Amino acid sequence: MLRSMHDLENYSIAATDGDIGKVTDFLFDDKEWVIRYFVVETGSWLSSRKVLISPIGIQKANGLEQVLPVSITQEQVKNSPNINTNKTVSRQHEINLLDYYSYPYYWGNTGFWGKGMYPHLLVSGFGEPAQTKQEAADVAIVHKEAIIERHENDDPNLRSCKIIMGYDIHAIDGDIGHVTDLLIEEDTMAVRYLIANTTNWFGGQKVLISPEWIEDINWLKNSAIINLTRQQIKEAPEYQPNKELNRDNELAVYKHYGFASYWDVY
Repeated sequence: MLRSMHDLENYSIAATDGDIGKVTDFLFDDKEWVIRYFVVETGSWLSSRKVLISPIGIQKANGLEQVLPVSITQEQVKNSPNINTNKTVSRQHEINLLDYYSYPYYWGNTGFWGKGMYPHLLVSGFGEPAQTKQEAADVAIVHKEAIIERHENDDPNLRSCKIIMGYDIHAIDGDIGHVTDLLIEEDTMAVRYLIANTTNWFGGQKVLISPEWIEDINWLKNSAIINLTRQQIKEAPEYQPNKELNRDNELAVYKHYGFASYWDVY
């Protein structure tokens, strides 16, 4: 299921023993276009501190009550590493946070999340060979040390989702609109679409833009360049926020542009 970023901003994060707070932003990986962390405002119970919650621990969303359950306790959140979410989150910050929650590192493999597509599989042991507990522990230590040494100075490429709201979108032959929302795939946390508002160009139509079609983003000039023409955008299927976006609607978009769909690629 695809969920609007703006809708998810209203969700609460629920620990196993009580409410943690409200989602206020997301940090996404600008190379893979995957949500790596929820930025959560904890409210008065923790002096309105902002904390990062990884999708690795998130369980199935309760859309009716707008709640995202997470398999950690309030006490764990209270004692978690204090990371300034208004500044760049470094790889070392990530290592400290993931180690604290005993989560595996998501980087170092070819999938969105380690070897696979889904964050929860990182803590399920899915696909790992049978081992004794001692063998598994020894392998885990060696593996973790190797990954830390190799990646501790990496740039994790984390960006705020809120920051790209309003970014100008430029086609091959001119401007076409600006970003107003993101559509996030619930199971993988992948950003599948940017929603572009073409009000000032084509009479107010909203269209879907896949991150895969972005040629370049200028983070200093708040703009993105896509490998499409203005005419292609103008004739694209209109996105209607008040209607369910089903697979047939998505397929129509990909057929219009002549691109392979993401569900066929992955």
